[in-house]
Formats: sequence, C-alpha cells, structure tokens
Amino acid sequence: MTLSVAMITMNEEANLPRTLDSVRFAAEIVIVDSFSTDRTLDIARTYNAKIFVEPFKGHGGQKNSAIDKCTSDWILLLDADEVLSEALQQSILTLLHSAPPHNAYWVNRSNNIFGRWMKYGGLYPDRKLRLFRRGAARMTNEASPHSTPSHDGSTGKLSGDLLHYAYPTLQVYLEHMSRYSNEMAHLAVERGKTSRSPFSFCRNVVLNPIATFCYNYIVRLGFLDGREGLLLHIYHSIYVSWKYAKAWEMARNQQMNG
Repeated sequence: MTLSVAMITMNEEANLPRTLDSVRFAAEIVIVDSFSTDRTLDIARTYNAKIFVEPFKGHGGQKNSAIDKCTSDWILLLDADEVLSEALQQSILTLLHSAPPHNAYWVNRSNNIFGRWMKYGGLYPDRKLRLFRRGAARMTNEASPHSTPSHDGSTGKLSGDLLHYAYPTLQVYLEHMSRYSNEMAHLAVERGKTSRSPFSFCRNVVLNPIATFCYNYIVRLGFLDGREGLLLHIYHSIYVSWKYAKAWEMARNQQMNG
C-alpha cells in the first residue's frame, strides 16, 4: 500500500527540513502553501514535493485541499513542525505492509515547548488522529488549528511518538496564540457564543481562564514541568481569555455597524 503525506505551510523554512526528512519513505508529499515569503518552497522542491500555492481558507479548508490532492491508498496528515520518531516511522511501514484492520489510526504526540518536552498538564500523551485511508477522514469547515478530522469506520493506535516542535520561544508562542485567538473568536461569533450577558462575559473572559490554569497546572500536574510549564499554563489561560474577549468585541462591533 502507498502513502501520501498532506501538509499545509506558511513560512516554515526553520521546521520543514526536519519534518520532511522523517517522511522520506512516503510515495508522495503534497504541500498546500499560503504564499510563503521565505525558503519554504525551495526546501519542499528538494524533497520532490507536489506544491500548490493557494490563499488560506482556514485550517479546515486548507487541510482538506491538501487531502483532496493526495493520490495514495493512505494519507498521513502532518503539520510542518511535526516529526515522526523512528519508532513511529517503523510502525507506519509495518502497518502498510500488512492488511490494516482499521480505517484510521491515532498517534501519541510529544510536545516540545520553550525547549522542554512537556510530560504533564495534559500535554502527553497528546493523541492525534493523523493516518487514514484515502476517503475515510476529512476536516470540518469550522476546524480550529488543532481539530481532529471527522472519520468513518473503526480506529486503531500506532506505536511511537509524533514529535511536535511547537513553540521554541515565548515570543513565538504569544504570536501564535494571538493569531489562533483571532481565528477562534471568528468561530465563536459564527456559533453565537459571544458572551452577551454580563454573567457569560465574566464566566468566559475571567472564570474560564482561571479554571483552565488551575486544572492544567495543579490537577493535571503541570507544575512538574518546571518554569516552562508555569509559563505555558499562565499564557494558555490568557489565550482562553483573549478568544472570548475578541469574540465579544467582534459581535459588539457588528451590532454597532449593523
């Protein structure tokens, strides 16, 4: 059985070589790029990737565009900052040389944040559904950056970790959270979750972030990940506040301008 790798990119020259090195065994690499201005496309060409440059349609639409262009029996959906460990590579190869009993497979993802592999706070095992038969899985149109594909049929689990080099610095993390909170705010407005009442505003913008921090940092033992864990969970809770505050502001401005 053959394997296609589906990816979306935007200015990923720092991550892409490491990622593509880990999937050299794939029959096909499909990359849908959103007008990168760095060396992303030059690097992709050295790996004989099939490159398509398209406007960004949201994470769901962009990933579906890459999925639809794959021609192999199986599809591995990857982010540009994710690397297959040797154990995971071998697990996939072994599966494809057999008769896979399931339509889709979960993998454990290990997250490297601020230079530390996070083991607590709900960050490991960070299970992701990434390998599936062509036609068996697809992103929803409202998919967030970290959504799981909708899938048909039974699922299994692969051995080995997917190594996620997520946020090398605090600055990169904050930039990503600002962008992601904008995307999630738009989704919240579309779904009508805009904190219209004073109670829902306080709950979403203040109480939910506090509860998120306490749950991840204390209950899920995030404090065992040292200073890096403390920083991550503080600023993740701020991200939770940002997305609801931005949704409220967007809805208010629409109402004022409507």
